[in-house]
Amino acid sequence: MPAESGPRKTDIKIRSVWAHNLESEFELIAGCVHRYPFASMDTEFPGVIHRPSKHHALLSPSDRYSLLKSNVDSLNLVQLGLTLSDSDGNLPDLGGPSRTRYIWEFNFSDFDVRRDRYARDSVELLRTNGIDFERNAEEGIDSRDFVKLLMRSTLLFNESVSWITFHSAYDFGYMIKILTGGRKLPHALGDFMSLIRFYFGEKGFLDMKYMMRYCDGLFGGLERVAGTLRVERGRGQVPPGGIR
Repeated sequence: MPAESGPRKTDIKIRSVWAHNLESEFELIAGCVHRYPFASMDTEFPGVIHRPSKHHALLSPSDRYSLLKSNVDSLNLVQLGLTLSDSDGNLPDLGGPSRTRYIWEFNFSDFDVRRDRYARDSVELLRTNGIDFERNAEEGIDSRDFVKLLMRSTLLFNESVSWITFHSAYDFGYMIKILTGGRKLPHALGDFMSLIRFYFGEKGFLDMKYMMRYCDGLFGGLERVAGTLRVERGRGQVPPGGIR
Protein backbone atom coordinates (compact mmCIF):
# COMPACT_ATOMS: atom_id res chain seq x y z
CA MET A 1 0.00 0.00 0.00
CA PRO A 2 1.53 3.37 -0.97
CA ALA A 3 2.29 5.77 1.84
CA GLU A 4 0.08 8.82 2.25
CA SER A 5 1.60 12.00 0.92
CA GLY A 6 0.84 13.86 4.14
CA PRO A 7 -1.62 14.23 7.00
CA ARG A 8 -5.23 14.57 5.98
CA LYS A 9 -6.88 17.85 6.74
CA THR A 10 -9.86 18.02 9.02
CA ASP A 11 -13.24 18.12 7.29
CA ILE A 12 -15.35 20.89 8.83
CA LYS A 13 -19.10 20.76 8.44
CA ILE A 14 -21.55 23.52 9.31
CA ARG A 15 -24.61 22.49 11.27
CA SER A 16 -27.30 24.84 10.03
CA VAL A 17 -29.80 25.58 12.79
CA TRP A 18 -33.40 26.67 12.22
CA ALA A 19 -36.49 26.81 14.42
CA HIS A 20 -37.26 23.12 13.84
CA ASN A 21 -33.90 21.77 15.06
CA LEU A 22 -32.91 24.45 17.56
CA GLU A 23 -33.52 22.36 20.67
CA SER A 24 -31.72 19.24 19.44
CA GLU A 25 -28.66 21.25 18.36
CA PHE A 26 -28.45 22.99 21.72
CA GLU A 27 -28.48 19.57 23.38
CA LEU A 28 -25.38 18.71 21.35
CA ILE A 29 -23.74 22.03 22.22
CA ALA A 30 -24.44 21.63 25.93
CA GLY A 31 -22.75 18.24 25.82
CA CYS A 32 -19.62 19.72 24.23
CA VAL A 33 -18.91 22.72 26.43
CA HIS A 34 -16.92 20.90 29.12
CA ARG A 35 -14.56 19.34 26.54
CA TYR A 36 -14.41 22.35 24.22
CA PRO A 37 -14.46 25.41 26.52
CA PHE A 38 -13.12 27.94 24.00
CA ALA A 39 -16.01 29.65 22.24
CA SER A 40 -15.97 32.08 19.34
CA MET A 41 -18.82 33.76 17.53
CA ASP A 42 -19.47 35.90 14.49
CA THR A 43 -22.71 37.72 13.75
CA GLU A 44 -24.24 38.75 10.45
CA PHE A 45 -26.53 41.76 10.43
CA PRO A 46 -28.00 44.05 7.75
CA GLY A 47 -25.14 46.53 7.64
CA VAL A 48 -24.70 49.96 9.16
CA ILE A 49 -27.24 52.72 8.59
CA HIS A 50 -25.90 55.37 10.98
CA ARG A 51 -22.54 56.94 10.13
CA PRO A 52 -20.22 59.17 12.18
CA SER A 53 -20.08 62.90 11.51
CA LYS A 54 -16.26 62.86 11.64
CA HIS A 55 -13.46 60.50 10.68
CA HIS A 56 -13.53 57.23 12.57
CA ALA A 57 -9.99 57.77 13.87
CA LEU A 58 -11.16 60.94 15.64
CA LEU A 59 -13.95 59.22 17.56
CA SER A 60 -13.57 58.68 21.29
CA PRO A 61 -14.52 55.29 22.80
CA SER A 62 -17.83 56.84 23.93
CA ASP A 63 -18.46 58.18 20.41
CA ARG A 64 -17.81 54.77 18.91
CA TYR A 65 -20.12 53.11 21.39
CA SER A 66 -22.87 55.66 20.67
CA LEU A 67 -22.55 54.84 16.97
CA LEU A 68 -22.71 51.11 17.67
CA LYS A 69 -25.73 51.60 19.91
CA SER A 70 -27.57 53.60 17.24
CA ASN A 71 -27.08 50.85 14.68
CA VAL A 72 -27.79 47.88 16.93
CA ASP A 73 -30.90 49.57 18.35
CA SER A 74 -32.19 50.16 14.80
CA LEU A 75 -31.44 46.79 13.20
CA ASN A 76 -31.95 43.08 13.83
CA LEU A 77 -29.71 40.03 13.85
CA VAL A 78 -29.64 37.83 10.74
CA GLN A 79 -27.29 35.00 11.61
CA LEU A 80 -24.85 33.89 14.30
CA GLY A 81 -21.95 31.50 13.87
CA LEU A 82 -20.64 29.56 16.87
CA THR A 83 -17.41 27.59 17.13
CA LEU A 84 -16.28 25.51 20.11
CA SER A 85 -12.74 24.21 20.48
CA ASP A 86 -10.34 22.77 23.01
CA SER A 87 -6.99 24.24 24.04
CA ASP A 88 -5.31 22.60 21.03
CA GLY A 89 -7.80 24.07 18.57
CA ASN A 90 -9.71 20.83 17.98
CA LEU A 91 -13.39 21.18 17.13
CA PRO A 92 -16.14 18.82 18.33
CA ASP A 93 -16.52 15.55 16.41
CA LEU A 94 -19.90 14.71 18.02
CA GLY A 95 -18.92 11.05 18.09
CA GLY A 96 -18.68 10.84 14.30
CA PRO A 97 -15.72 10.17 11.95
CA SER A 98 -12.51 11.33 13.59
CA ARG A 99 -11.62 13.80 10.83
CA THR A 100 -15.05 15.39 10.60
CA ARG A 101 -15.56 18.32 12.95
CA TYR A 102 -18.52 20.64 13.42
CA ILE A 103 -19.42 24.28 13.85
CA TRP A 104 -22.85 25.88 14.13
CA GLU A 105 -24.77 28.49 12.17
CA PHE A 106 -27.98 29.91 13.68
CA ASN A 107 -30.45 31.50 11.28
CA PHE A 108 -32.81 34.07 12.81
CA SER A 109 -36.26 35.29 11.84
CA ASP A 110 -35.90 38.63 13.65
CA PHE A 111 -34.88 40.49 10.48
CA ASP A 112 -37.48 40.80 7.72
CA VAL A 113 -36.11 42.32 4.53
CA ARG A 114 -39.65 43.34 3.52
CA ARG A 115 -40.24 45.31 6.69
CA ASP A 116 -37.05 46.34 8.45
CA ARG A 117 -34.39 48.94 7.77
CA TYR A 118 -31.07 47.85 6.30
CA ALA A 119 -28.04 48.92 4.30
CA ARG A 120 -28.73 47.84 0.73
CA ASP A 121 -25.12 46.97 -0.15
CA SER A 122 -24.73 44.80 2.97
CA VAL A 123 -27.94 42.89 2.33
CA GLU A 124 -26.98 42.30 -1.30
CA LEU A 125 -23.57 41.01 -0.22
CA LEU A 126 -25.14 38.63 2.30
CA ARG A 127 -27.61 37.43 -0.32
CA THR A 128 -24.78 36.86 -2.81
CA ASN A 129 -22.94 34.85 -0.16
CA GLY A 130 -25.88 32.54 0.40
CA ILE A 131 -28.18 34.12 2.97
CA ASP A 132 -31.80 33.29 2.07
CA PHE A 133 -33.75 36.11 3.72
CA GLU A 134 -37.11 34.68 2.73
CA ARG A 135 -36.29 31.32 4.31
CA ASN A 136 -34.99 33.07 7.43
CA ALA A 137 -38.30 34.90 7.81
CA GLU A 138 -40.31 31.69 7.42
CA GLU A 139 -38.16 29.03 9.09
CA GLY A 140 -35.69 31.03 11.16
CA ILE A 141 -35.24 31.12 14.91
CA ASP A 142 -37.03 33.56 17.16
CA SER A 143 -34.21 35.08 19.21
CA ARG A 144 -36.27 34.68 22.38
CA ASP A 145 -36.27 30.90 21.89
CA PHE A 146 -32.53 30.99 21.18
CA VAL A 147 -31.85 32.88 24.41
CA LYS A 148 -33.86 30.44 26.53
CA LEU A 149 -31.76 27.52 25.32
CA LEU A 150 -28.50 29.47 25.38
CA MET A 151 -29.10 30.21 29.05
CA ARG A 152 -29.32 26.47 29.77
CA SER A 153 -26.31 25.49 27.68
CA THR A 154 -23.63 26.54 30.26
CA LEU A 155 -21.96 28.77 27.66
CA LEU A 156 -23.01 31.80 29.69
CA PHE A 157 -22.29 32.58 33.36
CA ASN A 158 -19.42 30.08 33.15
CA GLU A 159 -15.92 31.16 34.17
CA SER A 160 -14.51 27.98 32.61
CA VAL A 161 -15.52 29.17 29.14
CA SER A 162 -13.17 31.54 27.31
CA TRP A 163 -14.59 33.67 24.50
CA ILE A 164 -12.25 34.33 21.56
CA THR A 165 -13.38 37.04 19.15
CA PHE A 166 -12.22 39.22 16.27
CA HIS A 167 -13.33 42.85 16.04
CA SER A 168 -16.31 41.90 18.17
CA ALA A 169 -18.00 45.14 19.24
CA TYR A 170 -21.04 44.58 17.04
CA ASP A 171 -21.09 40.86 17.81
CA PHE A 172 -21.46 41.59 21.51
CA GLY A 173 -23.84 44.44 20.77
CA TYR A 174 -26.31 42.14 19.04
CA MET A 175 -25.82 39.43 21.64
CA ILE A 176 -26.60 41.82 24.48
CA LYS A 177 -29.63 43.07 22.56
CA ILE A 178 -31.18 39.61 22.24
CA LEU A 179 -30.10 38.53 25.74
CA THR A 180 -32.03 41.49 27.17
CA GLY A 181 -35.16 40.72 25.19
CA GLY A 182 -34.58 43.12 22.32
CA ARG A 183 -34.18 46.17 24.52
CA LYS A 184 -32.10 49.13 23.45
CA LEU A 185 -28.47 49.00 24.55
CA PRO A 186 -27.46 50.98 27.66
CA HIS A 187 -26.62 54.64 27.13
CA ALA A 188 -23.20 54.38 28.79
CA LEU A 189 -20.27 52.31 27.52
CA GLY A 190 -19.45 51.24 31.09
CA ASP A 191 -22.92 49.79 31.56
CA PHE A 192 -22.61 47.90 28.27
CA MET A 193 -19.30 46.38 29.38
CA SER A 194 -20.85 45.41 32.71
CA LEU A 195 -23.52 43.44 30.85
CA ILE A 196 -20.86 41.66 28.80
CA ARG A 197 -19.03 40.64 31.98
CA PHE A 198 -22.32 39.58 33.58
CA TYR A 199 -23.26 37.19 30.77
CA PHE A 200 -19.88 36.13 29.40
CA GLY A 201 -17.81 36.05 32.58
CA GLU A 202 -15.74 38.38 34.71
CA LYS A 203 -12.56 37.51 32.85
CA GLY A 204 -14.23 38.88 29.74
CA PHE A 205 -12.95 37.83 26.34
CA LEU A 206 -9.91 37.92 24.06
CA ASP A 207 -10.31 40.04 20.94
CA MET A 208 -7.66 39.15 18.38
CA LYS A 209 -8.12 42.42 16.50
CA TYR A 210 -7.16 44.32 19.66
CA MET A 211 -4.25 41.98 20.43
CA MET A 212 -2.85 42.53 16.92
CA ARG A 213 -1.92 46.08 17.91
CA TYR A 214 0.91 44.64 19.96
CA CYS A 215 2.13 42.17 17.34
CA ASP A 216 4.52 43.39 14.66
CA GLY A 217 3.49 42.45 11.12
CA LEU A 218 -0.11 41.55 11.91
CA PHE A 219 -2.82 43.70 10.35
CA GLY A 220 -5.97 43.46 8.26
CA GLY A 221 -8.81 40.96 8.43
CA LEU A 222 -8.86 37.49 9.90
CA GLU A 223 -8.08 35.83 6.56
CA ARG A 224 -4.92 37.92 6.16
CA VAL A 225 -3.82 37.26 9.75
CA ALA A 226 -4.30 33.52 9.29
CA GLY A 227 -2.19 33.67 6.14
CA THR A 228 0.58 35.60 7.89
CA LEU A 229 0.65 33.04 10.70
CA ARG A 230 0.42 30.17 8.18
CA VAL A 231 -2.76 28.83 9.71
CA GLU A 232 -4.54 26.69 7.14
CA ARG A 233 -8.30 26.59 6.85
CA GLY A 234 -9.79 23.15 7.43
CA ARG A 235 -11.52 21.55 4.48
CA GLY A 236 -15.24 21.95 4.19
CA GLN A 237 -17.94 24.55 3.96
CA VAL A 238 -17.45 28.28 4.33
CA PRO A 239 -20.17 30.09 6.31
CA PRO A 240 -22.37 32.28 4.06
CA GLY A 241 -21.32 35.39 5.92
CA GLY A 242 -17.68 34.64 5.26
CA ILE A 243 -14.76 35.64 7.44
CA ARG A 244 -14.05 39.29 8.08
